[in-house]
Amino acid sequence: MEENEIKDNSRGGGQVNAYAKYTGLAVQMIVVIGVFTFVGYKIDESAAHQTKWVTATLALAGVFVSLYLVIRAVRN
Repeated sequence: MEENEIKDNSRGGGQVNAYAKYTGLAVQMIVVIGVFTFVGYKIDESAAHQTKWVTATLALAGVFVSLYLVIRAVRN
């Protein structure tokens, strides 16, 4: 079984899986940060805040959540 796995990796199959994995992680980061920022924007808009503190706070929270998800995925 190990021989087949080594042959598959030598053909570049492992690289394609790595590209797909990391591209998926990048898309996931963009979506998480975007959703958090959008929710913060809508809250600030509905509350008519002059300073967009909720947007900034939730955007920063989105960055931390997305980093946590990436670190957890890379460890596995």
